[in-house]
Amino acid sequence: MQEQSLLKVIKAGASVQKLPLFQYINYLYNTQTGSQLKITKIPTPIFNIINGGKHANNTLEFQEFQIIPSSSNSFSKSYQMAVEIYHELKRVLIYRNANVSVGSEGGYAPNLSSNIDALEILNETFSKKKIKPGLDVFIGLDIGATNFYKDQRYYLKNFPHPLTRDDYINMLLDMLKQYAILVIEDPLQEEDFKGWAVFSSKISKEVYVIGDDLLVTNKERLQKAINEKSCNSILIKPNQIGTITETIDVINTARKNNFGIIVSHRSGESNDSFIADFGVGVQSDFVKFGAPSRGERVSKYNRLWEIEREELKLV
Repeated sequence: MQEQSLLKVIKAGASVQKLPLFQYINYLYNTQTGSQLKITKIPTPIFNIINGGKHANNTLEFQEFQIIPSSSNSFSKSYQMAVEIYHELKRVLIYRNANVSVGSEGGYAPNLSSNIDALEILNETFSKKKIKPGLDVFIGLDIGATNFYKDQRYYLKNFPHPLTRDDYINMLLDMLKQYAILVIEDPLQEEDFKGWAVFSSKISKEVYVIGDDLLVTNKERLQKAINEKSCNSILIKPNQIGTITETIDVINTARKNNFGIIVSHRSGESNDSFIADFGVGVQSDFVKFGAPSRGERVSKYNRLWEIEREELKLV
């Protein structure tokens, strides 16, 4: 109820000012922070196309396997690429006799034996489309590690024994070497700030280590992560912290500390596309709305496409 009231107030403000919603949000951001942030781009989309963890009824521990078209593309080209990959993935899964039902965020929920199998299937799909991973498209992971962490160990089905933090970090580092992974969200348990710092210190600065469960759009937790160098990016969910003022404050703190900013939906979504305008208004680096399927996901991607071609006229 609070969220709906919040959206109505902001939409009313945009209407009174006779501004598109994303421009009004940009005005709010600049007014509150004293910035002169200009709208020059559509954020790069992150598409969740294989679901696991708590988002699906399958054996994959990792929560999301994502694709990220190159940021050199227009949004419309990225959107088209994602849709084509998504449908090619279905053909690959059918060929492998894997389940093609979808999870809660629209990605497929195949019955694969391990997380590595999912990564291999993504590479196979890229190959079928003659798309080069690491150049045309990148892989993203939302690991959601807290969901398979217990008694200071990480439990993964394809390992004979639970992994210590050091063993688990080494496993992640090996994975990063083998696959074109650009973003990795919640790689470790959500209270292990020091473990996150160990992991972050060992990887390329070009990889986005994203705190979601770690940071929960919270300024105090963000400041702790900044101080301890736990990660370099933050997932922003406006309805998680409570108000747009608080959300803008968190984004401004992240931006001042050179953090990557990813504006995200939440699992229980409606067809409202406010979050798309919000991502454009605050000029986030990425937006994350789920798979390029299902109405509550597509409505947001379609809004970005509309902004690009009709409002900003970037294509």
